Amino acid sequence: MTEADALDIVQYAIWTVLMTSAPAVLIAMIVGVTIALVQALTQVQEITLTFVPKIVAILLTVSVSAPFMGAQIGRLTDVIFSRIVTGF
Repeated sequence: MTEADALDIVQYAIWTVLMTSAPAVLIAMIVGVTIALVQALTQVQEITLTFVPKIVAILLTVSVSAPFMGAQIGRLTDVIFSRIVTGF
């Protein structure tokens, strides 16, 4: 295994982490900005108002995008195992 092989695997692993976390992070950002806008417009500064909708939205997003996330992690596993079998 050369340095190029190791860097390639690390790059693919980082890309997999970014792709699998992207749906939840994007939804959390959208919900957070929306709630902040509503709080600014209505001047309601309740701290729990920001957490509960975000948690619900993230749980729904993860449950809907679980097959996509599993497929991404499965591809990473296939790439790593195929490189182990072929000797890198």
